[in-house]
Amino acid sequence: MTKRVLVVEDNELNLKLFCDLLRAHGHEAEPVRDARDALERAQLTRPDLIVMDIQMPHVSGLELIEAVRRDVVLRPTPIMAVTAYAGKGDEDRIREAGADAFVSKPITLARFMQSIDELSELADARALH
Repeated sequence: MTKRVLVVEDNELNLKLFCDLLRAHGHEAEPVRDARDALERAQLTRPDLIVMDIQMPHVSGLELIEAVRRDVVLRPTPIMAVTAYAGKGDEDRIREAGADAFVSKPITLARFMQSIDELSELADARALH
């Protein structure tokens, strides 16, 4: 089933790659280049899923994840965190902030889409409750 996916990524090449991949698999992709705009865009578009870079200027992905989880309407939205800086303990911190999935860069296409498929199922399950 087609999902509306908000993609928050400051790197133009990664943003294009993620959006192209999502569209190629039948999803709608809503790109956001500046993390400062992400929460407002999410509130306006009500995405089914969010794909979010962690290392961004101005506002970190962790801060955004926490903000989404504080928002009553957006709280159930599944979030996939994507980061190039996957050090020891990073995944735990990212999941504790509220991410439902974690993919490290450089991504593999199969792993990225597997996570999207899993989050799509999670979104469907949460929508039923």
